[in-house]
Amino acid sequence: MKKKPLVLAISFGAMPLGFLSHAVAQGSISPGASEDRVMEEVITTGTPGGAGIRKLDASFSITTLSDDEIGKASPSSTADLLKSIPGLWVESSGGVSGANIDVRGFPGGSDAPFVTVSMSGLPLYPAPTLSFMENSSLFRVDETIQRVEGLRGGPNPVYSNGQPGLTTNFILKEGTEETEGRFKYTTSDYDLQRADALLTGKLSEDVYYMMGGYVSSSPGIRDAGFDAEEGHQFTLHLTKEMDNGKAGFYVRDTKDTGTWYLPNASFLATDYTQVGPSNRKVLVPISQADGNGGSETRWETFDMGEGRGWDGSVAGAYLELDLGNGWSLTERFGLTSGNADTLGFVPNGRPVLPSELRYDDATGVTSATTVSGAEVSNDTLLQQFGAWVVRKDIEATTNDISLAKEWDDFKVTAGYYTSSWEVDEWWSLGNQAYYVLGHDGEQVAGDISCDDEELDPVLCWSYDLEAVGDARENAFYIAGEFYLGDFTFDLGVRSANRQTNYSVDDGSRDGIFTTYKADEEGTAFTAAVDWAFAENMGTFFRVNSGFKFADFDNYREFGESFRAGSDLIIDIDQYELGYKLQDQDYSLFATLFYNETQGMPDCIIGSTTCARLETEALGLELDGKAHWGDFTLGLNATLQKPEITSGDFKGNQVMRQPEYQVRLSQNYDFTINNIDMAVFGGVSRVGDRFNDSKNSVTLPGYTKVDFGAVAYLNDVTVQLALDNLTDEEGITEGDPRDPQATNVRYILPRNIKLSIAYDF
Repeated sequence: MKKKPLVLAISFGAMPLGFLSHAVAQGSISPGASEDRVMEEVITTGTPGGAGIRKLDASFSITTLSDDEIGKASPSSTADLLKSIPGLWVESSGGVSGANIDVRGFPGGSDAPFVTVSMSGLPLYPAPTLSFMENSSLFRVDETIQRVEGLRGGPNPVYSNGQPGLTTNFILKEGTEETEGRFKYTTSDYDLQRADALLTGKLSEDVYYMMGGYVSSSPGIRDAGFDAEEGHQFTLHLTKEMDNGKAGFYVRDTKDTGTWYLPNASFLATDYTQVGPSNRKVLVPISQADGNGGSETRWETFDMGEGRGWDGSVAGAYLELDLGNGWSLTERFGLTSGNADTLGFVPNGRPVLPSELRYDDATGVTSATTVSGAEVSNDTLLQQFGAWVVRKDIEATTNDISLAKEWDDFKVTAGYYTSSWEVDEWWSLGNQAYYVLGHDGEQVAGDISCDDEELDPVLCWSYDLEAVGDARENAFYIAGEFYLGDFTFDLGVRSANRQTNYSVDDGSRDGIFTTYKADEEGTAFTAAVDWAFAENMGTFFRVNSGFKFADFDNYREFGESFRAGSDLIIDIDQYELGYKLQDQDYSLFATLFYNETQGMPDCIIGSTTCARLETEALGLELDGKAHWGDFTLGLNATLQKPEITSGDFKGNQVMRQPEYQVRLSQNYDFTINNIDMAVFGGVSRVGDRFNDSKNSVTLPGYTKVDFGAVAYLNDVTVQLALDNLTDEEGITEGDPRDPQATNVRYILPRNIKLSIAYDF
């Protein structure tokens, strides 16, 4: 709390809010509160054609977050916001981009292979994961978002891109009859400077606009010593109301990057980051074809301070029409284009003393200096860091059209989904050198060998890659709903074809490309029965069977298995039994789930073939909320037993996923001197996890506490948000390349944000 003067000022300013909240009169009402707390939430994700239905009527697990809930969460990234959705294990400790997100019991451990991020009903990029890029990296949360919906399992395998795991759908705000707007300024104890703006209104008769965005910069929560996090975004959304429907167009342009936070030596402080002004510029070797069937090396300077991020745009249009006589038509089109690059220092092995090292001629190191000429004392710790550079250019187009016919007790929807996407990328990985361990630690000069197997089995290495890929998927789906008294029966089937072409020159690039061509078919289905046995409660049972096609990286990583006849498709079966309760002052959505996955490629490094991993998980999700007067308590919990059921690690726990995680959130509204206020917060408990499928390294559980307060002063809103109040040193992962190296990645340290918003 002593890092910045702002921290002390805000902390002392927040203390009276906590004490005064106990002295206010009961019955006070904050803006947005209501004596009638019936929560008639309407959702559109996971429904045929994106038709809106009440959340209480949904026969699947879906969580909604309003713009007010998003604002109070004050997330550090899009992935950080997803922690509010049950059934997910989210590692947002890597910075503003590049999270690892796992879905209840599904195998994973890297990126987010079973997570799709959509905007206005269409996926941003149809493939959920490419190496160094998962869907949440392509999206930034700001004031233009009306709400987010998170659907787990359920009918997911049938609609959109057929994602069997999680689909998150961000819904944009729309224009208003009267001109309205918001300007918001946010600062923090880590020198964040961010300005958000939003403007909505009416252009002409039945034509409305919403536009907004932000500009932001900071050294990062882990202070890099320069503006390591910089970004801006602009969104425009136009809507046209018609007698028989609605049409809309949106475009969002984003450029937002931040330091790539990586595992580090476990004894270092949680606010440590290696990158700094003295080492951010690095000369990197890049292999390339020499024109004679061999490889040669050129050198180029890169800025590790660029980190990870997204520089691109997402655009789309939609049309929703009531054709009369029970017929309706929905059309959605989307286009994504941009760059998702990654640059950063990746640790390689454990920290060492200079006396443990050798020169290239095998003699021991007697003295060491940095590249600037500074002497390195014998008790200074050094560590290998590799300057990794990944340039990734992506494009995607998606179209989803559906036609529905509804009778009194029956509805049928037929749709056609098509998408195509491309990647053009090159990498330079490895490139290790010794650096002084510590923030802004300089590179060590001299011919120090890093190929000492006695010192560290993780030797120096390099891996370069140039690749280009394109894929196209066409899918037909049909869904039917039948209503019989209090029962609703639904059935959906999807038939998909994917064609993939991927060419790669990797290792030491010599101009010789290996090409993979695939033409795969898959069928998914879902079936459910929903029983609304009371006005405010119901239950459902659902079964689904889905799959995940191989993406570009899978062909490169598991090429031997593919050429040997494996299709690399992962098959997933899920069973869900749900209970739903929603009343004036409370709601509870509980889902008992069981899932099985078959075919997840599992390869030992250096082997030429892959085993097909099988897993299963039995668990319970709880998503609840209760109101007592002006006090609101929220529950978000996942209890599960995710287990590997095949291969050498049969019986082990699925890597990186806890058997339980529970979050209790609270909000208390009150009034002081006619000023409406609220205090809010949350306590999260995460269980133990394992760093690998072998279960050889345990990642201990931890408890995280968040707190906030907000005051509404007429048209001005002041909010204080403290993340990780107790500065908990929670570990999200170890070293994925060397589990015994004691490198770990901590959750983000305590940080404080203060925002002031003016609404007009």
